[in-house]
Amino acid sequence: MAEYGIICLIPTLVVLVLAVISRRTIEPLIAGSLVGLLILAPSDLLNNFTGVMLSVMGDETIGWIIMVCGLMGSLIALLAGIGGAAAFGRLVEGRVKTRAGALITAWLLGLAIFIDDYLNALTISSSMKKVTDKFGVSREMLAYVVDSTAAPICVLVPLSTWAVYFAALLEENTGAGTGEGLLLYMEAIPYMFYAWAAVVIVPLVILKKIPHLGAMARAENENARKYQMKPVEEQSGFADDADNGNKGRAGLNFFVPILSLIFFTWYLGVDILNGVIVALSITIVSVLVQRLLPPARIFDTMLEGFKSMLLPLGTVVAGFMLKEVNDQLGLASYVIGIVEPIMTPLLLPLVTFITMALIAFATGSFWGIFAVAMPIVIPLAVSVEADMALVIGALISASAFGSHTCFYGDSTVLSAHGSGCGVIEHALTQLPYAALAAAVASIAFLIAAF
Repeated sequence: MAEYGIICLIPTLVVLVLAVISRRTIEPLIAGSLVGLLILAPSDLLNNFTGVMLSVMGDETIGWIIMVCGLMGSLIALLAGIGGAAAFGRLVEGRVKTRAGALITAWLLGLAIFIDDYLNALTISSSMKKVTDKFGVSREMLAYVVDSTAAPICVLVPLSTWAVYFAALLEENTGAGTGEGLLLYMEAIPYMFYAWAAVVIVPLVILKKIPHLGAMARAENENARKYQMKPVEEQSGFADDADNGNKGRAGLNFFVPILSLIFFTWYLGVDILNGVIVALSITIVSVLVQRLLPPARIFDTMLEGFKSMLLPLGTVVAGFMLKEVNDQLGLASYVIGIVEPIMTPLLLPLVTFITMALIAFATGSFWGIFAVAMPIVIPLAVSVEADMALVIGALISASAFGSHTCFYGDSTVLSAHGSGCGVIEHALTQLPYAALAAAVASIAFLIAAF
């Protein structure tokens, strides 16, 4: 592979600048990919561009993401269509009396739904949106709360899709036996400082112990003005999504589908694709038995739900295209090579966290990039006799940071989509709090190494 040096940073910088200027995501990602391909082979741009597209669309992970997100969209649309989401809103409305209470409820739900970050982001945002709307909460604030309990919570619980993946990587890169990777992972959980900080900061923001900062303050103030201008009758209550006279029984038409989704995701090998297929099947049978919708309407609703996910899916696909180009440019290896000389036993956890967090943020790769990094970082930790659990905690913290903050990361995109706000608006409003959590984590990694 050719060495491109500092030039390999240009495509990602182009994406970040264009995203901030345009407040869009797909177009900057495509532009960044094209710039990277021009660096790689300017004379064969078209063939390389189509080659990257075909490579990404043929990727098993992309196929998995498309099916998971699309079917989750179908399930959410069906729950709305039969009144289940509105029924849940009315149920929560009767127990939540304040703005802070609504947001704390969303945060607690995030703590409970730890199996998968996609499941967390889409389920909580769609179910709590009307509840927080009642209290004049901005969609950006809801998206921040949801996103902060997606990847950060998933990495802290050893029964999640993240834990399963990283445990397998650890077994591959440390020589651990079958099942021992998960034990290593669990030893590192106390040292996943970014995840802990991100989760704890949320209630402090909700209770205003930490003030609204920057773009979040503007979003909250603007939403408060709009809320005060609404007629009183529009400031409370929940309209039933269904137009078929269904009263929207929350137990049967919301909790059964959601709990079956969580249970079967765990029961069927911590695979959310299997879980959502089973949950969708159970919901369809329930709708038919209750005669809430005719069969044709059921599948029309599911199709509309699938279609509603096209924009976030387009963003994820474009993000994978940029990742493919950055891989060809050797971005991760370049950055790791620069910082490797300063990785002493005391600095290794901190440098690992900062370096990998920036790479994850810049590339939108939170799992794949660590398949590249672990074979470099783990042997380095052994050679300098660094605390292995601390280094693993730093690696996984960096992954959680990237998922939480990347403008075009899947968790960020899905949290924004489910909450009903723009992706860039969500990314910019939550960035100060994520940066605060990263600063706390950095100090913790430095202290823990001594």
